[in-house]
Amino acid sequence: MAKQRLGSDRNHHFLNPTRFGRVISAKRWIVQNNLMNKNLLPYQGEAYYFPSFLTDEESQYLFLALESEINWNQEEIWMFGKRVMQPRLTALCGDPEIPYGYSGISMQASPFTSSLRRLKQRLDDLAQTTFTHVLLNYYRNGADSMGWHRDNEKVLGSAPVIASVSLGAERTFQFRHYEHKSTKMDLMLGSGSLLLMKGESQRFWEHQLPKAKGVLLPRINLTFRVIQSTKA
Repeated sequence: MAKQRLGSDRNHHFLNPTRFGRVISAKRWIVQNNLMNKNLLPYQGEAYYFPSFLTDEESQYLFLALESEINWNQEEIWMFGKRVMQPRLTALCGDPEIPYGYSGISMQASPFTSSLRRLKQRLDDLAQTTFTHVLLNYYRNGADSMGWHRDNEKVLGSAPVIASVSLGAERTFQFRHYEHKSTKMDLMLGSGSLLLMKGESQRFWEHQLPKAKGVLLPRINLTFRVIQSTKA
C-alpha cells in the first residue's frame, strides 16, 4: 500500500469555510433548487441525480481541502489471478470503531474532517439517513478508473443508501443491469453534483467509472454510506 499526500494548503483558505456546509432541510433545499427529480433507473432500483448540490465555490473549496488533508492510499487488489495496484487513490473516513472492506481490501477509517462532517449533515438531511462512513476515491486523470461492481457488501445492509458527491473533472458514470447486461445508461457527473442510489439499486444494478481518454484533470468522488458494526 502506497500512501500519498496531494496538493498543499496553497489556495483553499481564500474561500470562506463558514459558507460551506449550511444545513438546511431536504424539502427546503429541493424547493429552492426547483428539483423534483425522477428515478433514473427504469425498474428494480432507485437513482436520483442532483447536478448542483454544491455551488461552484463550495465544490472548489472542498476539492482543495480534501486534496491536501486526506492521506490518500494506493491499494493492491487481485485481478486476473495476480496482485496489481488499483487505478486510483482511496481513503476511508468515519467511525474508527467500524472497519470496512471490499475486493479483498481491509480499510480502517480515519475520523471525519470538519469539511466532511458538515457535508455529511447536509446529506443525512437530504437522504433521511445517518451515514457512518465515506469512501473517498481520487482519480488523478482519465487513466484512473473503477470497474463494474455493486456496493452490496453484507455490512451495508439489504438496501443500501449511497450518496455519491463528485468534485473536479467531469466524468462519465455508467449503469448496467446485473442480469441483463445489454441494459445500460450513461450519466455525466459534474463537479458539485450528487447521485443518490437507494432501494434495490445495489442488488440489481452495477456501475463503473470507465477510463476517459483526454481527461487530464483530477476528480474526487465521495460515496457516503451506512456501515453496520459486526460486533456482537
